[in-house]
Amino acid sequence: MELTAKFEDAQSRVKGLSKAPSNDDLLELYALYKQATAGDVSGSRPGMMDFKGRAKFDAWTGKKGVSKDAAMEKYVALVDRLAGG
Repeated sequence: MELTAKFEDAQSRVKGLSKAPSNDDLLELYALYKQATAGDVSGSRPGMMDFKGRAKFDAWTGKKGVSKDAAMEKYVALVDRLAGG
């Protein structure tokens, strides 16, 4: 299966997980998804009172420089681990 197809399949599978992922796993999924679909983070960091926005921004910033394909591969591997575990 082509990487893009695996990535799209993982996106649909993550919605049907039997157990909700931890907050850390959710942030990792978000960051990898954004890196794979939009590339490096842009814009400014959300304000101090936007805790969720800051956490997401920081997680995405941590993926800076990761290629689109590498982010897709890591996203698929994480979904596989969550679905299997």
